[in-house]
Amino acid sequence: MSAPQTQRVFPCTNCGANLEFAPGTEALRCPYCGSEQHIRIAADRAVREHSWDEFVRLPRKPIATLAAHVFTCPGCGAVTESDAISDRCQFCGAPVVADVDSGQMVVPEAVLPFTVDRAGVRDALQVWVKSRWFAPNQLKKVTTAETVRSTYLPHWTYDASTHSSYTGERGEYYYETEYYTVRDDNGNERTEERQVRRTQWWPASGSVSRDFDDLLVRGTGKVPPERLDALEPWPLTDARPYDQNFLAGHQTLRYDVEPEQGMDVARARMASTIEQDCRRDIGGDEQRVHSVNTSYSRVMFKLMLLPVWICAYLYAGKTYQVLINGRTAEVAGDRPFSWVKIFFAVLAGVLLVAAVVAFFVLRR
Repeated sequence: MSAPQTQRVFPCTNCGANLEFAPGTEALRCPYCGSEQHIRIAADRAVREHSWDEFVRLPRKPIATLAAHVFTCPGCGAVTESDAISDRCQFCGAPVVADVDSGQMVVPEAVLPFTVDRAGVRDALQVWVKSRWFAPNQLKKVTTAETVRSTYLPHWTYDASTHSSYTGERGEYYYETEYYTVRDDNGNERTEERQVRRTQWWPASGSVSRDFDDLLVRGTGKVPPERLDALEPWPLTDARPYDQNFLAGHQTLRYDVEPEQGMDVARARMASTIEQDCRRDIGGDEQRVHSVNTSYSRVMFKLMLLPVWICAYLYAGKTYQVLINGRTAEVAGDRPFSWVKIFFAVLAGVLLVAAVVAFFVLRR
């Protein structure tokens, strides 16, 4: 086991227990005596973004090669290892937060503190369960989660100013008259006409510019991406400068997606948006984009922590995972289906279509 690393502890000045960050406040609160300690952030401290060009020139170890954080519990003295930045002692539950300013990792610059507390999680889960279509009726009796864990998840944000030159084609619609022969039930023929749409293509080229701000990319692969994406949007403008106090009593995952990997994802998303800009610039009724050459400037990035409640509930002997946005209470998760309800819904749809068809047949 590696040597213990620097860590923060949060003792209560009133009773000596461990303080925890209280969601929806700017304070640490003692879970035993209720004493609070206000979180003070220096007025001149702000969320900073870092130059990407300067960052890529720095020597740095990949996160995969770094040892786990070693925590010494302030409550019971147990020594444990964890990949998390903040966690609870596995033996007594005391909160511990690692010092990440070690030079080997990218340090978080911002944290979006929890505002949804455990009571809010319970309310959000109940509303979500009751709103699930085609769910078994018994699911509505699930009012609490079997396990609930407040977790800060790492995310990268990227900024860039882009200028793109493109080549392509602009398609414009025009119509031609087309003649065709129709034969009636008696075998008589007649000529009719119709308008047929055609497309005339013209070469096009030009340039577009766009600024990207706080393009968000997941910093961990430990949470299902489709569930995490469903929690958006995030109120990123409410983020606070990183402070260990916001992490006390909550788990914080260390990023396992390297910033370079995040940049690849960000550039792919930028490219998709830039192509849409090119199509709008080409105009016309249809567009073809043949090539796009983009230059990037003022590329900045930062690491920030977003709050997620990771819950699991038990139904019919099976465990289902649910994620809840720690700011907006948006819920995304797994749920069981009632195949009986689905069968009767499909049957009702078939009967409705049959009734409509029969109605028009009888009218004729």
